[in-house]
Amino acid sequence: MGPLLLIGGHEAPRGAALEAFATLAGKGGRIALLTAATEDPDAALRRYRETFGRLGLGEVLHISAQGRSDCAQREAAQAVEDADGIFFTGGDQLRITSLVGGTPVEAAIHAARSRGAVVGGTSAGASAMTDTMLVGGQDEEAARRASIRMCPGLGLLRAAVVDQHFAQRGRINRLIAALAQNPGILGIGIDENTAILVRDGTRLEVLGEGTVTILDGRGTEVVEASEQDVDRPVALGSVALWVLRQGYAFDLDRRMPPHTPSLAGKTSAVPVLR
Repeated sequence: MGPLLLIGGHEAPRGAALEAFATLAGKGGRIALLTAATEDPDAALRRYRETFGRLGLGEVLHISAQGRSDCAQREAAQAVEDADGIFFTGGDQLRITSLVGGTPVEAAIHAARSRGAVVGGTSAGASAMTDTMLVGGQDEEAARRASIRMCPGLGLLRAAVVDQHFAQRGRINRLIAALAQNPGILGIGIDENTAILVRDGTRLEVLGEGTVTILDGRGTEVVEASEQDVDRPVALGSVALWVLRQGYAFDLDRRMPPHTPSLAGKTSAVPVLR
């Protein structure tokens, strides 16, 4: 199973997140770039061709996906399935699932990952990778049932919902509202120029200059979120919270970090890219 790399947006061209993606795809690796999320695919293509070229990657194949018919093309699906790395740009995550979901290109993404290809995405491209996808909501307001919208994502990361631009846009209440509706999932908030690297579907590693906030509501004792009163603030108690920076890891099965950093600020959970 290939790794997942989810970036919180505004990643540096030579930062830890994209360097990790290049390392995992391999020198000279072929990249399938999916621009379904953006309204300016040509600009996104120019940017990532230049960035990936500087990082030592090879050919960047553009999967424009501006309509569902594009994702039904055998040539597009084959290019995705044969790629060493697959990358989703930012934009609007609902465009990704509505244009790619249920098509041969989506099947090719899962097939490529099954044989070991790395799948990455930034901003909307990160949010779309989970099985439950956060598609919108108000920043910096009380957590309410009506403050967010969720729908099915691509299902590459299970039992989680991801929000991006997290600290920069004050989005913790969006995750709280998501957990109030489904306490069994993990809420993962990723800051800008920061990423999570998920290996083997179980080990999450933090990369980049910001932090990753993880909320686990399975042990909550109080949940009050009503469909009949969607504008009323939710009530949620006993939520486990972790805020992790680069070098820290998190076990998605056990739902806790595998190691505790020393008082000297070092940790045995420093990721080693292979």
